[in-house]
Amino acid sequence: MNNEYFSFETVKVCKQSGARIGRFTTPHGVIETPVFMPVGTQATVKSLSPEEVRECGAQILLSNTYHLFLRPGEDVVKKAGGLHKFMNWDKPILTDSGGFQVFSLSKLRKITDDGVEFRSHLSGEKHYITPERDMQIQNDLGADIIMAFDQCTPYGTEYHKAKEALDRTISWLDRCYKAHNNPKQALFPIIQGNFYEDLRMESLERTLPYVKHGVAIGGLSVGEPKPLMYELMDAMKDKLPNDVPHYLMGVGSPDCILEGVIRNIDMFDCVLPTRIARNGTAMTSCGKVVIKNAKYKYDFTPLDPECDCYACTHYTKAYIRHLMVADEIFGARLLSTHNIRFLTHLMDQIKDAIWHDRLLDFKKEFFTKYYGSPDTPKN
Repeated sequence: MNNEYFSFETVKVCKQSGARIGRFTTPHGVIETPVFMPVGTQATVKSLSPEEVRECGAQILLSNTYHLFLRPGEDVVKKAGGLHKFMNWDKPILTDSGGFQVFSLSKLRKITDDGVEFRSHLSGEKHYITPERDMQIQNDLGADIIMAFDQCTPYGTEYHKAKEALDRTISWLDRCYKAHNNPKQALFPIIQGNFYEDLRMESLERTLPYVKHGVAIGGLSVGEPKPLMYELMDAMKDKLPNDVPHYLMGVGSPDCILEGVIRNIDMFDCVLPTRIARNGTAMTSCGKVVIKNAKYKYDFTPLDPECDCYACTHYTKAYIRHLMVADEIFGARLLSTHNIRFLTHLMDQIKDAIWHDRLLDFKKEFFTKYYGSPDTPKN
């Protein structure tokens, strides 16, 4: 569904795989999908400037409602003119609802049908969030895309508890939908249901009436076996509306991205590239490189000879290894730059394969080079 601020069109469908390329128009620019969104939890991608992230090819960033609500507060961001001005990012921004963080970070919380009472993981201060309050916070933050407040349940949750959370998520979605009144923000509902296929399908069907500009799949990639995630995505694939983008939340490994695109997913996000960078790991065209390993001490070649990022065009493995061993911030910055560029370049390669109707062939080629086998990794 389109309005004057948002529209989505499919511009190419791969004849080999059924995957698609789309153009998602937002108030801060057009996003070409499929797209990977780097995560700027605290209104910043850790250690990198917005200019550096932009140079990596990022089209859109994700920020976190829970963290920005606690610090600096949505009132500060609003007075600054919204997230775009606050963090000096002129492209689209998506804010998640903070629901996942409320349930995962706050040890002391009380969930009711009305909302969630929780204590800040920073100060212990008590807070209360309702769907209406969540919409107000995200409205003040000013992102282009905002997420409905939902209840995410962990892998292994019992059926009746997963069903209870699903019902609550739909009830909260209805309240978010009614409270949301800013046409310059696209509200994405979130499909839940844990790892029960019937609950997933029920959640999808009950969510559809609220889908206007996009829809998200939440509660996956939370520790379950990857084949189980793919099974649930297969079940949902043909039921997702084709006229909006589909967002798979919290997924950023190369294998899951490729398998997701083949299953009609258009948008991905994950802290993975910057998190593993801070631990000294690089994603490269030939697989992962753990840069602290002794074998790189005298390796004066780039991290990845096929990469055009700043780290690969200016520095060597030996130098970056030295930085990481010496615990120098610049090492983590270089690896973060590289990993984000690796994933944005992967999205470009995926789109090129879709244009040429050979995505399944590309997947086998990529997996063989990256994982050592043409088959999809099981974990």
